[in-house]
Amino acid sequence: MTDTPADNPHPESVPEIRPEIRQWCDAWRICLQDVLSQVSGQPNAFEISLEGLPSADSDVWYTVVVGGAAHGEMSLRLPAASGARLAQKFLGETAPPTEAGGENGGAENISPEHKEALDELLRQIAGLAATALGSTLGGEVQLHLSPAGTPSWSSDAVVGLQTRDEAGTAITLEIQTSPALAAELQARLQPAASPQASAPVRPPVPPATAANYRRLLDVGLDVKLRFGTRRMMLRDVLALSAGVVVELESKLRSPVDLLLDDRLIAQGEVVIVDGKYGLRITDVVDPAPPAVLPA
Repeated sequence: MTDTPADNPHPESVPEIRPEIRQWCDAWRICLQDVLSQVSGQPNAFEISLEGLPSADSDVWYTVVVGGAAHGEMSLRLPAASGARLAQKFLGETAPPTEAGGENGGAENISPEHKEALDELLRQIAGLAATALGSTLGGEVQLHLSPAGTPSWSSDAVVGLQTRDEAGTAITLEIQTSPALAAELQARLQPAASPQASAPVRPPVPPATAANYRRLLDVGLDVKLRFGTRRMMLRDVLALSAGVVVELESKLRSPVDLLLDDRLIAQGEVVIVDGKYGLRITDVVDPAPPAVLPA
């Protein structure tokens, strides 16, 4: 039983993966596919399933301790045959004929050489998953993978990843998340998975009308005159003292800039009005649209 509605005539009876768990497992699924495709040169597409894997004493277990942006534990469980097949792909070995030992190749235990290769393969996948999950969780994620046994905690969620390789050999992997990790994922990822439920309701923005702009006409704004500019080295700035003349790049008859919040809005020429500096506007650089402002 998978969580894909098309695979089940009664989709309402299929349990759904919680959004935050799906995001977490999807990152592992994609990274598993990418690493396998790179090392084997063959495309590998895994599907997510809620169907639990049959347990066996020969299963290979790993514990992943999660740190950084999220904290908790998860476990990876692989049938020995799936672990051996992944190790073969990592080592570039030819797959055994499926008819010789059933769909999983008939392996009852994984050899030490294949176990070492599987360890390295899963560490590479965990490193790639840590980077992918870091961008999802908004912070650095550390994933420390190590061989282990059955976890001491009761699993909050169990998700399976399954595929068949180019030889038709079934490869399955089970992800179990601890209650502590599931709680953190729910707090961090559930709002992102349901933006409509978590997004604040904002009032509609009223249309721009003459009455709305009229309210702003009495707001005081600071404007500045800029006679010219010059770029200086830090050593020259530190050497400034009284009496030093700083030459500007503007010519004597160049227009003077009128700035509003450091934005050029007009240019003109300097005049004297009642003993004070003034500016006679000769060019408006960015005039306001006359149809918007009230008369």
